[in-house]
Amino acid sequence: MDTINNISSASTAELLQQKNDLQTPQSGTSFAKELKSALNEVNEIQQESEEAIADLATGQVKDLHQAALAIGKAETSMKLMLEIRNKALNAYKEIGRTQL
Repeated sequence: MDTINNISSASTAELLQQKNDLQTPQSGTSFAKELKSALNEVNEIQQESEEAIADLATGQVKDLHQAALAIGKAETSMKLMLEIRNKALNAYKEIGRTQL
């Protein structure tokens, strides 16, 4: 599920369809699997960014624009993942404070 890459090129109708697909439970997929998949995707984007930075440092970059895009994409995906983590931690803490 390449959700992060599809956001920039998707139309509004496609984004709404993706939202509906995410809201309907799918058999066989768990939250842990989806989270691991998203973390792997962010990791791959970060590795691509590191390669672009290394190419810039060594002067081997062929397209400066593509390198800048890779770095920006990595930064944005990391910020998104950190916000998701923060929201999940806040939700966990809130559940812990809930009195039974």
